[in-house]
Amino acid sequence: MPLWNALVKTASSAQRMADSPELLCWNCGTSLDEVPRPISRHEHCKVCFEALHCCRLCRHFRVDINPQCDEDRADPPVNKENANFCDWFRPASGVFQSSRTQKSDAAKDRLGSLFGEDGDEDSNEDSAEDAAKAKLDSLFGDPAKD
Repeated sequence: MPLWNALVKTASSAQRMADSPELLCWNCGTSLDEVPRPISRHEHCKVCFEALHCCRLCRHFRVDINPQCDEDRADPPVNKENANFCDWFRPASGVFQSSRTQKSDAAKDRLGSLFGEDGDEDSNEDSAEDAAKAKLDSLFGDPAKD
């Protein structure tokens, strides 16, 4: 009978894993389905290369409390984005916030506009190149017309 209980328990945990929401990188939102479980301290996201065994991906991490960890026995690290050796680390789904990347993009756009940069650097280079060529053609004549 113990073997039967073990099989039932394994099947029910597999069902829970199938029903659970997809695990995403806390920084870029990439799916972490291919990352082996349990997540090692040395695992990094394949896209953004951020550490995965860190406070930001943990279900105990809370931004609104201090020291930002729900687990009383944990000794939270100073930098929440670095990999750590926390024994209470449990990956949480739904920690990726697209608004964070949108805020970052908006800040970069504002910084670019402060220095007079547009988003289209390639088109500016092409137009500057065309203007220089037109000046040379007007000075020395267009060799294609001869």
